[in-house]
Amino acid sequence: MPALPYPYADLAALFDVEPFRQLPRRHAVARRAAQATVVLGSTQRTEVIDTERARAMGIAVVRRRGGGGAVLLRPGDHLWVEAWIPRDDPLWAADVAEAAGWVGEWWSDALGPHGAGDRSVQRGRSVPGRHGALVCFSGRGPGELFVGDRKIMGVSQWRGREGSLFHTCAYAHWDPLPLIEVLHVDEPTLGSLQRELPGSAVGILDVEPGAPDLSALSETLLRTFPTWEKTGTPTRST
Repeated sequence: MPALPYPYADLAALFDVEPFRQLPRRHAVARRAAQATVVLGSTQRTEVIDTERARAMGIAVVRRRGGGGAVLLRPGDHLWVEAWIPRDDPLWAADVAEAAGWVGEWWSDALGPHGAGDRSVQRGRSVPGRHGALVCFSGRGPGELFVGDRKIMGVSQWRGREGSLFHTCAYAHWDPLPLIEVLHVDEPTLGSLQRELPGSAVGILDVEPGAPDLSALSETLLRTFPTWEKTGTPTRST
């Protein structure tokens, strides 16, 4: 696989699994990219990005270890939360399709009652759809949160012998056009993306105007992340 076209080691470190692998307990951390950044899935080829256009737009490119399609993070528009579950934890599950169910419920609880009646968590296996392998917010994956048919929070998993790391992401406002602009695809695919992606997802503040802003949501997610001690029972952090 060719090397990534940008030498931003500090950005790549934001999506590295290594700091988590030796943690004996659950751990969650919220992140926001300070620079516009395309985050590729673990198996995506760098050729899916028009690197010259991305460079001209000041967009960095990094790769996460979890699978799925690309996401674009721009300062102020997103909340990226990573949750680590060690292998001997009660929340760890061998079945990938079942392992992330709690993630969607955690996010839904953190969002509170705003629009709750129309929210659902994707259960069972992934349903990539037409463009899910290219763009994360196009398909449906285990544990992801939806409002009607539109994705409001995406999940990518990395799994190793030590445990599972869940990359989760949501937007304040959903605008797929800047990501589409830097994708290197043929004309039919480009047209399909332009038609379909705007309706495939939704920003938190677009569909739930009474929901907390990203800073408040970040604090709530970390405060309510379920803690667990190996000698005790699961509890909510305070």
